[in-house]
Amino acid sequence: MIRRVAAVFAAGFSLTASLFAAPTFHKDILPILQNRCQSCHRTGEVGPMPLFTYSQVRPWAKAIKTALLAGTMPPWSPDKRYGKFANDLSMPASERELLVSWIDSGAAEGTVAEAPAPKHFTDGWTISKPDVVFELPEVMTIPATGVINYQYIAVPTHFTEDKWVQMLEVRPTDRSVVHHAIVTVDSGYGGMGAHNYLAGYAPGMTPQVWQPGTARLIKAGSTLIFQMHYTTNGHSTKDRTKLGLVFAKAPPAEQVMAMTASAYWLDIPPGEANYKTDAAVMMRDTVKLVGMRAHMHVRGKAFEFRAIYPTGEKEVLLSIPKYDFNWQPYYYLETPKILPRGTRIECTAVFDNSPNNPHNPNPKAAVGWGPQSWDEMMIGWLDIAVDPKSSMAKVASRVIE
Repeated sequence: MIRRVAAVFAAGFSLTASLFAAPTFHKDILPILQNRCQSCHRTGEVGPMPLFTYSQVRPWAKAIKTALLAGTMPPWSPDKRYGKFANDLSMPASERELLVSWIDSGAAEGTVAEAPAPKHFTDGWTISKPDVVFELPEVMTIPATGVINYQYIAVPTHFTEDKWVQMLEVRPTDRSVVHHAIVTVDSGYGGMGAHNYLAGYAPGMTPQVWQPGTARLIKAGSTLIFQMHYTTNGHSTKDRTKLGLVFAKAPPAEQVMAMTASAYWLDIPPGEANYKTDAAVMMRDTVKLVGMRAHMHVRGKAFEFRAIYPTGEKEVLLSIPKYDFNWQPYYYLETPKILPRGTRIECTAVFDNSPNNPHNPNPKAAVGWGPQSWDEMMIGWLDIAVDPKSSMAKVASRVIE
């Protein structure tokens, strides 16, 4: 009888111990890293160190815990009360707690046999393998010091037919000196056509990927214009930014267009910690809102997008209470939102030009709109889905007040 009780107790203790066993890297942690971290934390990407193997991750355990508890990693700025986004990078509390528990319990490696199959990425890209790649025709040499004016570089597509693009990615070869890169499409003749926004890069900006059935249009014979804004950083270097395109499998039901609400009249007083400005755009037709992106420079503090519907109802679409110049992605809605004709999209930006802003280059200066990082900008980017035959002039107009 005593032996039977002891056996039952031992079995129960063994089961309890297994249920509360400390997490291990290969079994518990690596799957989280694959799904949440490795797209950025790999060679050639924005993450400062790769996070694929135990030997790569273990030295960073304490730093990972600090970033997780501070909410700085994975980077996700929106206020969760407003909107649901398809590219939400935030980590569920259960995964965050498991990572912290693993670190606190000694960051055990565990058994390699319990590891999931490696996750494979396209070398040099975060999108699928591009169908075509365009790059600057020459390597750009960036000096160690000085101010570099915007560069406008034409790259012919030589497309003999219209192309519908499902995914785009702009990739500098040296991110440290690329303040931003914007690629527009010149569809006119002799360089006199309208330049329509195609794709862009800014610090932290992720590739633009649209749902099946929606795509961006590049007309036959178009020329791409690369607007390159370089900033010096004390070291001479070189860059040859490139653009990768993945074509849609079939003509889309909807065309994705880009529009902006911008405050070109910026006039931020010296020392002002909470300077607010607004900009708006009006929908002339019913459209679907697909995504949003906020752009400011180093004095940017907060940004908000709101919809004012024809009924007078108001809705916050996206709120970024702590704007980060180093992380400026598009935020793509999980479900595109219908904006009826007459809907007004309002954007409010807040700037911190005070000495309390550690990134402020000169709190004593008044700041207006300008191209350099010590100047400021206020742009609310919007991606909207419309009829493939529509045009920007038909669907939206800028509001000037």
